[in-house]
Amino acid sequence: MTSTHDTSRPRVPAVPGRADRAAAWLAVLACLPYLTLKTAWVAGSPVGIPPGSPLLDHSLVLRLANAGTVVMDGAVIVLVLLLVRPWGLRAPWWLLLVPAWIATGLLLPIVLGYPAQLLAGLLGASGGEAEPFLANWVFAVVYGGFIVQALALGTLFARYVARRWPDVVRARLGGLRPGGSQRAPQWLAAGTLALTPLPLALQLAWAAGASAGLDAPGSVNSRVVAATHACALLLAVAGTLSLTWRRPPRLPLGVPLAATWLGSGATLCWALWMLLPMVSGAAADETSPLLLLVHLVRTLVGALAGAGLVVALRARAGRTGTRGAA
Repeated sequence: MTSTHDTSRPRVPAVPGRADRAAAWLAVLACLPYLTLKTAWVAGSPVGIPPGSPLLDHSLVLRLANAGTVVMDGAVIVLVLLLVRPWGLRAPWWLLLVPAWIATGLLLPIVLGYPAQLLAGLLGASGGEAEPFLANWVFAVVYGGFIVQALALGTLFARYVARRWPDVVRARLGGLRPGGSQRAPQWLAAGTLALTPLPLALQLAWAAGASAGLDAPGSVNSRVVAATHACALLLAVAGTLSLTWRRPPRLPLGVPLAATWLGSGATLCWALWMLLPMVSGAAADETSPLLLLVHLVRTLVGALAGAGLVVALRARAGRTGTRGAA
């Protein structure tokens, strides 16, 4: 019998192979610098923190935040095991997709932003920088590790998806049909579209050097960060609208799914991360009502786009009869 599938593409092996094991080791090793530094900070060491840094002003908050991020980075090792061990293919979907979505959301702005910041520095665009709250070598070690970690995890996750849900990989956007209430995707898309303009406009303005809602015009590094958050918002809304309207129909389904996955995760996770010091009082002096509003709205945009992603996956599962695809 002749196969109807495209045999010109290299197939991902049915079980993890040498490439998966290499990426797994790379992801785990990339965690070590961050885990080492964070553990030292939890223990009270000031290594890598210059005198006068605001990170030394809230020792209890700092230690609690560092302890939390140690747990988060340690969870990457568990995620790697899920992606490469045979029992990972039988794990409940939420046990894999939820931490993978969070990890993607936290890592994407670093992957996009840190190289851009280095490039801006090489080009001499470094004026207006405030005193660093961490030594420069800390950013190089930690963010370099995060970028390696992101690339390794991305490789593992893509290969895992191709093994567990091959029908999603092969599908076209036009074949997606709404599952459950047909109005749910429309309401989620409408909410995402309605809320995005405010944070997007301000992030773009901050990236251009505006100071609305800020104490002063942002530094070059902060402007790059604002640009990466604007990119995440654009990915979230573009992916959500594409999944809702199912246009263009010949587009591989994985493209809008990936856009929504990346954009919603980065928008929600980083908005919550920035809200944390504001609501805890650690950054109360630097918080304006407009800045607080932007992060709250970004949280809603990320949540709505993430819900739209779940609806789209459930629709694909209903069409194929594959419960695990949801």
